[in-house]
Amino acid sequence: MIKVIPLKYYDGGFMTQAFAFGGTRDKEKCEDVKYGSSLQNFLIDDGKEVILSDTGMPNETPAFSKKDDAPLWMGEKVATFKEAFEATGYKVEDVTKIVVTHKHPDHTGELKMFPNAKIYISEREADDMKLTGDNIVRVKFTDGAYKNFPESQRITDSLVMIKAEGHTNGNSISILEDKEQGCYYMFHGDVTYCDAALYANELSVVFEDKDKARETLSRVREFIKENKTIYCSTHCPEGYLNIEQHKITQL
Repeated sequence: MIKVIPLKYYDGGFMTQAFAFGGTRDKEKCEDVKYGSSLQNFLIDDGKEVILSDTGMPNETPAFSKKDDAPLWMGEKVATFKEAFEATGYKVEDVTKIVVTHKHPDHTGELKMFPNAKIYISEREADDMKLTGDNIVRVKFTDGAYKNFPESQRITDSLVMIKAEGHTNGNSISILEDKEQGCYYMFHGDVTYCDAALYANELSVVFEDKDKARETLSRVREFIKENKTIYCSTHCPEGYLNIEQHKITQL
């Protein structure tokens, strides 16, 4: 039986609509509302291997100062990434693979914790991070189309890595096939910063290529409409609530 466990280390924060939707919605058209913010990455146990989708902020990262007028506050630091990982009951040596969505430190900050794991990362992001070593697998997405996504690379029998540029120029997402439950888990990194942006079809203010980010979001929405999908976000509490509630996203 497949298990997906959120690794929670910041919670109770907020982001403004101008931040969450500001990549595609003019600031003057944004409402004065805030959405919940948190920070988590994900552990996958597929019954054969233990895999991480991203690794969190470096353990030594201090808590973020709260400013009520800030566009984004991650929330209170509830654990280090190391503590969040240890709370799962798994050990560092259990992790065989890490699938990286993109290069930012809240997704790669503790790769060093897992020296024996194979790190799967797009070739572009590996270049940008100047990663070297025998455990670095530079993904070139040579397995052809997956559903409505043109380029993919199968990582395990149940996990597929998808080329999904825009947030960064080497951005990817990964999709876990849970055949027993008849659904998919989508680990999208920062395609949206909150689930409200997914529903509203809006981009956040953070991206390296707006046109590709828009194309990626469109393909993500199309996939979700056609496949029973649990949307696993990094930066909002729905990222762990959707998993805990086994919530299928409805668009």
